[in-house]
Amino acid sequence: MKRITVIVCGLLLLGRALSAADPVEGYWLSIDDKTGRVTAGWEIYQEGGKLYGKVLSTAEHAPDVRALRCRESYRGFPVSGRVNEMMVVGTPWIFGLTMEKPGHWANGNVIDPSDGNMYKCKITFHAADGDKFKADTLEMRGEIGLGIGRSQYWQKAAREEALSLRP
Repeated sequence: MKRITVIVCGLLLLGRALSAADPVEGYWLSIDDKTGRVTAGWEIYQEGGKLYGKVLSTAEHAPDVRALRCRESYRGFPVSGRVNEMMVVGTPWIFGLTMEKPGHWANGNVIDPSDGNMYKCKITFHAADGDKFKADTLEMRGEIGLGIGRSQYWQKAAREEALSLRP
């Protein structure tokens, strides 16, 4: 009887651990790697085993700005319709990433709505360590191929903070 209880408790704990949100999920502030300024509030979320990210607010544009510099369509884009007519806010510009291991996602794409360019995307969570990472940090890397690209380091945010940016 004790053995059954231990097994059931172990399975419950394992199930809870497996269903817990990945540390990349949640609300983040994107930081421009050149200026160090906050550019947007994001929500990163899973859907159907894939990782997505949508802009919730921006420090540079009004909420009703359309992504006019984007192309009409992109391979694998998760929303139907003309991308160049979509709003910057509320559209999943990060899409299709798959988990390599908890906190590490790759093989997806990111579109920069300010210029319409699409890049391969990797996202890595870095827990606060008091040294290199003073706070929980998300490394968002866009690449054009062969490992050539750049990383931005995003800050963890509360939902209200991610929603509250204004130009």
